[in-house]
Formats: sequence, C-alpha cells, structure tokens
Amino acid sequence: MYFHSVTLDKDRCKGCTNCIKRCPTEAIRVRDGKAKIIKEKCIDCGECVRVCPYHAKVVVTDDISMMENYKYKIVLPAPSLYGQFKDMTIGDILASLQSCGFDEVFEVAYAADIVSYITRNIVKTKDYKRPIISSACPAIVRLIQQRFPSLMDNILDIMPPVEVAGKIARDEAKKKTGLKDEEIGVFFVSPCAAKVTSVKNPIGIEKSYIDGVFSMRDVYSMILDKRKFVEKKIDHISSMIGVGWANAGGESYGTSLENCLFVDGIQNVIGVLEDIELGKLDDIDFFEGLACVGGCVGGPLTVANNFVARNRIMKLKEKLNKDEVTKKYIEVDFNEFMLNVKLKKSDVLNLDEDIDKAIDMMNSIDEIYKSLPGLDCGSCGSPGCRALAEDIVKGFASEYDCIFKLKDRIKILAEEINKLSIKIPPVIGSDKEVKH
Repeated sequence: MYFHSVTLDKDRCKGCTNCIKRCPTEAIRVRDGKAKIIKEKCIDCGECVRVCPYHAKVVVTDDISMMENYKYKIVLPAPSLYGQFKDMTIGDILASLQSCGFDEVFEVAYAADIVSYITRNIVKTKDYKRPIISSACPAIVRLIQQRFPSLMDNILDIMPPVEVAGKIARDEAKKKTGLKDEEIGVFFVSPCAAKVTSVKNPIGIEKSYIDGVFSMRDVYSMILDKRKFVEKKIDHISSMIGVGWANAGGESYGTSLENCLFVDGIQNVIGVLEDIELGKLDDIDFFEGLACVGGCVGGPLTVANNFVARNRIMKLKEKLNKDEVTKKYIEVDFNEFMLNVKLKKSDVLNLDEDIDKAIDMMNSIDEIYKSLPGLDCGSCGSPGCRALAEDIVKGFASEYDCIFKLKDRIKILAEEINKLSIKIPPVIGSDKEVKH
C-alpha cells in the first residue's frame, strides 16, 4: 500500500482554497466544505502544509520511541539540521544528537560528499542525456514521473545521499557489532515530507536502508535539551561540499561541472522542466531542482527561517575546506550506490484503460472546458477550469459547481418562474394569461 506523509486533519480544515491553488500536481479538491487529497496525484512536496492557515495539512513521521525496538541505533542528520541552531558548531550538534539515545551518528553530509565524488566521475564515463537531472529531491523525481515522463531518462541514476548514508552506516555497524540486520535501527532526521515518503516508498531502489524517519522539529527540541549536558563534541567528517547540499546550489557546486543550473521552489522548477522538455536547455550539463525555496533548509519540517538557516550554512562552510572524501570511499565500487529499479511514469493522467473511451473522455473534457469561464478562480473546489472539466467527466463534480454556471442557471430558472407566475390554472379561472 502506498504511504503518504502528507495527510489532512479534517477537524481543522475550513474548506478554504489556499491549498488547491498551490498544489503543483492538482492533487487537492474541496468538496462538502473540506479539502480532499487525491493520493494518486500527491507527491508529498509539502506546499499545502506551508500555505494552510489552519494547519490542517499534517506531515506524518515516525515516533521517536520506535528506536527502542532495536539493539543498536544509528541516526542520520540531514545537512540542513546544521542550519537550525544559533551558536552551535557541527560537532556540538552531532554530540547533542547522539546523546538523545543513539549509539552512533552518521552524517548525511558525508554521504553527500561521496555522491558528489561519484557524480563528478561517472558523468565522464557514462553518456547521459543533457541536461542531467538530479535525483536528490524525491518530490521533483515524482513530479517528473507524473508530469514530465519524457525526462525520466535524464535523471541521474545515483541513490540520494540519505540512502547512501543508510547503506554505509548499516554495513559498518553489522561488521562492528556482529548484530543481525534486523537488530540495527537506522533513523533519518528529515527536513521535509517527501523524504519521509521516499523511505516508505523508495524511488529507484527495491527497499530503503532506513528504518524510520523523525521530524527535524521534534529532534530540534531534544538537541536543545541535551546540549548543556554534553561535554565532548563529535568530530564531523563532512567537507564544505557535503554541508553545502543543505542550500540550493550545493549539489551543483559539488559536481564541478561548468554549466550547471539550480532552481528552488517547485513552481519555478516546473517552469524550467517545461523548457527542458521543449529542448530549450539542452546546452545545460546538470540541473538541480529543489521543491523547497532555499533548498532543504526551507523544508516544511525545519524550525529556523530558511533565509537565516541558509546564512548559517554558508558561515559553517567558510570554516571548512573542500577536501576530497577519504581514501576509503574513493576506491568504492560505484555500482553499490546506483539506482537498481527502473523509474516508471505515473499513470495518474490516464483517463481509462480503454483507449477509445479515454479519447471520448478527453474530447468531453475539451468541450466542457470551452463552456467554462476560464477564470481558474477555484470557487468550485477544483484548482482550475480544466481540472473541473476533468472532474465532471470522471463523475466527481457537476457543471453547477462552477458559480458562474450556477448563476446563469439560477437566472434562467428565475425567468421561467416569473413567466409561470402570471399563469392561472384552468381549474381556478380562465386559461388565458392574466393581463397586468
């Protein structure tokens, strides 16, 4: 069963249209005064979480107590975690995090170093379609699967840093402890909903190396509680490249490719993907698309303002150097960290399995759409007139859900009632019209 981390709290929902206007895949409708998330279309980007004034959209993460189910516990902090704290070094953050009940901390930023190294080398040996599209943001990958399937061959087939970190940390823990795989728990501290979903429903790999995902907001308060009791900091091993992945453009910088383009904010990414699909950007070598403004520091599960967090990451980077990853991983077999499940396009846009019926439905959508006002006001509970036309054909809505259509119908009915009002039934009097 497909898991979605973004869910709706109906008790809080007021039926406003903020969410339906911002959803990049038109996955939300408002019906009977409440929002409804169409699971097949949702990519868990978190835009609805960000814009809902009533906090009715909720990101479901794992409860921190689940780590007690394992003998050996490893936590994987996202690079964006480093930008959440004022006056704390990376070593302080890692030490405080480990003291929250974990046996080991493994930096996702270090795995980002490794992915950057692999990317720099593999693009020289493998013939990718240009521009190569980053696979790091799961919301963007799912967006491409749904709205831009022709670009799937452009996606870089390397596992995202969180999965690389999970694999390395798990393999090393098994060697060090002698424990079985199921006795070792690997947990990711996530800044966003899409990464939660990607662990439960992996993209490009058969099974995730992560056992649970904790919200960065929950872990943030735990770190603040522990920081004053930590005496010895942990020496971090990530470089400025890996830490820089927290901000938009960090991955592009790590590739060392000359002609890179990075874009943050999912609506901005959609515009660029449209240009790529039209062949307007085939002179670009690498495209880094990030659903959240600012990059992962702007994720819906973060605490600090994304601009403040981005500035903190930049200051942390200034204190680091651009060292290569250790010799231990330079000699690694690239195949260990490559995607091994072919990406498939999403079928959410298919109207019917029968091609003839689907064509008829498409023609009906076109006809209904032409009859609608084309204002995309959202008052009907659908994100736009085209979406309403599709909902009508699928049987999920009526043409009178459009307030303009309803107004015209009411006007016609009022005129008919007015005409009828001057009639007198034959049993009462003359069947001739009463003259006024």
